Amino acid sequence: MSKPIKKIIIAGGGTAGWMTAAALSKLMGDSLDITLVESEQIGTVGVGEATIPTLIFFHRLLGIDEAEFLTATQATYKLGIRFENWRRVGHQYLHGFGVTGRDCWACGFQHFWLRARQLGIAGDFGEYCLERRAAEAGKFSHLPNNGLNYAFHFDASLYAKFLRQFSGRHGAKRVEGKIDQVKVNPDNGHISSLKLDNGDELDGDFFIDCTGMRALLIEKTLHTGFESWSHWLPCDGAVAVQTEAVEPPRPYTRSIARESAWQWRIPLQHRVGNGLVFASSYQSDDAACHQLAENIAGVPLTDPRLIKFQTGRRRKQWHKNCLAVGLSSGFLEPLESTSIHLIQQNIVRFLRLFPHREISQVAVDTFNREAEFDMERIRDFIILHYKVTERDDTEFWRYCRNMRIPDTLSAKIDLFRETGHVNRDGNELFVDSWQQVMFGQGLVPERYHPLVDVMSEEELRGFIQQVSQQIDGSMSQLKDHHEYLMDTLQKKAVAGVGALS
Repeated sequence: MSKPIKKIIIAGGGTAGWMTAAALSKLMGDSLDITLVESEQIGTVGVGEATIPTLIFFHRLLGIDEAEFLTATQATYKLGIRFENWRRVGHQYLHGFGVTGRDCWACGFQHFWLRARQLGIAGDFGEYCLERRAAEAGKFSHLPNNGLNYAFHFDASLYAKFLRQFSGRHGAKRVEGKIDQVKVNPDNGHISSLKLDNGDELDGDFFIDCTGMRALLIEKTLHTGFESWSHWLPCDGAVAVQTEAVEPPRPYTRSIARESAWQWRIPLQHRVGNGLVFASSYQSDDAACHQLAENIAGVPLTDPRLIKFQTGRRRKQWHKNCLAVGLSSGFLEPLESTSIHLIQQNIVRFLRLFPHREISQVAVDTFNREAEFDMERIRDFIILHYKVTERDDTEFWRYCRNMRIPDTLSAKIDLFRETGHVNRDGNELFVDSWQQVMFGQGLVPERYHPLVDVMSEEELRGFIQQVSQQIDGSMSQLKDHHEYLMDTLQKKAVAGVGALS
């Protein structure tokens, strides 16, 4: 394909479509004609209302004002995820977004902590993570030098509207309509145009598939294939409902393991997002709806919405002149809030490899290889929560404990169990999170690094105390999460009124 890429058609809106439109219009709008087609008649999955800290970098790239985003999307701050009943019924731990302790050149903090724990001079592992401490105390503030890692809870539909307005200001056009037919060039197999149900036809040089699980372009038209991971992640359904808030929002997501499912609670400014992810092989749709209804707090604001899915990935996320972004590229359940991260990864990766004059197969292969790596490493991290557990109280949990897992995950678990070391492969997303979840799920290394024994007990005690004191110092600078959030929003509102006067 030698034709320059000038005209891009984004098929589908929602979070994926409007994040794509926002990035392309802001960063490349002067050189591209960008059109997004969506239909008000087609709903979006939209249950991903929680993120991880990488969204902050996406917003900075686009120059999005954080207070404006918070106001528009009814967002709250998020410092981590509290896992309840995952290791065993009644047990809980909080996976914080920050780094635990302080590493040295040869080994991680967990090695020093293991010896200190044996000597009885250290507290729980999570006590040495500022974000976990702050989350449990309900505290939040912006600290100097990005001293506190955080993400957000927000209303996904409001976020799409926010980005739609942002994209429009930067030149992206929106077309209302349902896609009736995807036309393909018979000479090269590339997509040539989208025909809408009203008879209009949108031609383009490049097409981005944001049609969700339908994958109308990348799969139904280009037939790239799908690799299922349901044997490792057997949950295949979710039911979601919104409720009134009954308490001030906490700065963390709750993930509560049930008999054959897990439940999320995501606190926003104006309501709470609730859902139950379940495995239909072990629980019926009706039973899942009933279980969620029995375990929510606050008056329901919506009727329960049932969503069916299959975990896995598209074998090619970029094929010919089509790129899949969002659920069209594959699905990983929202246990660690990674869906929006994967959207922005594909967007940024595409911008980095953008085919200005022609589509390079080397660039396409590089994109697909990196996208596959990202999804597989996140997949492994999610499987970890199910596999490493003491639960055997139901058929579902017995299956998870005994199932065969990917070799990449097995190697990671074995290395940590035998040496206490967490190996980071390439540029994978999670680092400190691995040891937080491994410890939280009950996986304790058999030994620690011998370098730790160079320290005397007195030196080790001093080191552990120093780490703890540093966190205490940072904690003293934090305010109540809800009060800080409301103060931030009020200041933004006052500044907005001042700008209009």
